[in-house]
Amino acid sequence: MTQNVALFKLILKYFQGAFYIVAGVNHFINPVFYVNIMPPYVPWHRLFVDLTGILEVAFGIAILAPRYTRIAAWGLIFLLTAIFPANVHMATHQELYTDVSPTLLWIRLPLQGILIAWAYWYTRRDHAAHSNPTTI
Repeated sequence: MTQNVALFKLILKYFQGAFYIVAGVNHFINPVFYVNIMPPYVPWHRLFVDLTGILEVAFGIAILAPRYTRIAAWGLIFLLTAIFPANVHMATHQELYTDVSPTLLWIRLPLQGILIAWAYWYTRRDHAAHSNPTTI
């Protein structure tokens, strides 16, 4: 991997970590929003909102530590997959979310795939990571 790509990947990793830390903390600042987007067939809404918030913060922090980057990235992939039904529920029940643009509700679905691909990028061992484990 070239130095420019390695630096770009490192910068994006810090951005990704911050993104998930902020998103996770928001579960505790604004829990009602997250409870309201839970599909009705999922039990224990508040428990799952708290759990996903904790996991987002934990994985956001862990992805920044070179030793835990790969496992955190796999954790994020698992988490993003697990919460995907809430995004589908929102897109297919737009009448429940009139404060959000229907277009935005549908855009969130492929965006989830992009977030998964972004996390997957950090599951792979790069040649640069073997020679300098603090870069990735």
